[in-house]
Amino acid sequence: MRQRINRAFSRAKYAATGGAIGGAIGGLFSSKLASTGAGIGALVGAMVGEKWADAEPVVERAKESAKAKAGDKLGAAE
Repeated sequence: MRQRINRAFSRAKYAATGGAIGGAIGGLFSSKLASTGAGIGALVGAMVGEKWADAEPVVERAKESAKAKAGDKLGAAE
């Protein structure tokens, strides 16, 4: 259940950010493009949020593994 909530929250957060950025860029050209840009930005943001929610645990494990390896190398150098 927690994973579903995290995924939904991530998707919503990135969709809102994408919509705002797309709307701002589209708004530089015209009001019609602002709404189109916001819609496309929200769609892209939702897809990015979905992918990031799935990839986040893998990224965190890779970061911790890299830190452990760097710590081992630093400890051996001392």
